[in-house]
Amino acid sequence: QAVAVAGGIIGGILLFVLLGITAYLLWKKFCHLFSYEKLIDPVKTTNANAIFHAQANSEIQLKSTSRSRSVPFIIPPTLHGRGWVHLTNEEQVQEDTDPYMTPQSGPRSSFHSLAGAYVVGTINPDLYKFPEDKSETDFPDGSIGRLWFSIEYEQESERLLVSLIKVRKLQPPADSCSPFVKIYLLPDERSYLQSKTKRKTLNPQFDENFVFQVSSKMLLQRTLKFLVYHVDKQKKHHLLGQVIFPLKNEALTEDNKLVIWRDLEKENLEPPSEHGDIQFSLSYNDYLGRLTVVVLRARGLKLQEESPAASVYVKVSLMNHNKFIKSKKTAALLGTPNPVYNETFSFKADQTEMDTASLSLSVLQSNKGEKTLLLGRVVVGPFMYTRGKELEHWNEMISKPKELVKRWHALCHGT
Repeated sequence: QAVAVAGGIIGGILLFVLLGITAYLLWKKFCHLFSYEKLIDPVKTTNANAIFHAQANSEIQLKSTSRSRSVPFIIPPTLHGRGWVHLTNEEQVQEDTDPYMTPQSGPRSSFHSLAGAYVVGTINPDLYKFPEDKSETDFPDGSIGRLWFSIEYEQESERLLVSLIKVRKLQPPADSCSPFVKIYLLPDERSYLQSKTKRKTLNPQFDENFVFQVSSKMLLQRTLKFLVYHVDKQKKHHLLGQVIFPLKNEALTEDNKLVIWRDLEKENLEPPSEHGDIQFSLSYNDYLGRLTVVVLRARGLKLQEESPAASVYVKVSLMNHNKFIKSKKTAALLGTPNPVYNETFSFKADQTEMDTASLSLSVLQSNKGEKTLLLGRVVVGPFMYTRGKELEHWNEMISKPKELVKRWHALCHGT
């Protein structure tokens, strides 16, 4: 009897514990269901529920292979209140609005990304912007103006078409400015074409066309020269700046109209030296150990013979301890006292060698079947080899690494 009583008590306790656990689990499940109902009830009035119902309906329609032909269009909450018109197929479009207008920016919730940030059928213009043209806004320090022009060559008629477009940001000597432009086709400096004069403007718009007759064989040896003048009240002409543009590096065809802009440069008004002058730029990259020379042009050269077969070129030589290292040459231009080259040469030069290195630029005239003549020479380098302007040019190059330093130098016949 005692065993039976003990077993009954233990069984009753186990039954009570089991009932308690069952009741606790049911209560916990009921609480979860109640909290879920409370969470989604306030959202029933928003479009988010419609989105989820639409997705669920689409999934059911796919499973039953009975897809509807009309696709419901969902309006993002950020676009509410903009005058939508209801259509028969339950789609909505916006009325009397700019199709390129983007929705207002603001905080986005998770279901905004489901509906999309833009209305279907609109364009985001930010994705289709062209690169900004900074040629009319970014001017270097000390700028005296910028000139735009275009060039085209007609092969059959052998005509060079030059279109003078505009000039911007002129710096006149007086308050008012009435500019015009003279255009030369070098080496011919006796004839030129002239634009109309624009009254009282620092930003003249010309839009004028000019024609030069030049053969295709001689075209690449020619150079365009633009001189921008200002006319004062006394009808005197004042040179504001110039642009020198060699044609040898351009692919000129009828189907390739090049539109080009260049910054105006001040013309060297000093008379040429006895043997002429040469202009070039120097740059040194200490990281790469590279010395760069840009041979720009020469002027006032004393040609030995007035021969159409005579040609002039520049030989650039790198020296170290007065020992020859390497030399390079420009193209030879048919005899002109004012050749324009615009050619770039690079030499390997370690930073430890810059105190003993020097550059020699020789202007040479060659005639067919005759000996090459030296028209003039200039050497730039450290204090060991040079003085004056040549030393200043070299030191400025060293003090401004990776920058092109441009200067004129007088030629001499010294060895």
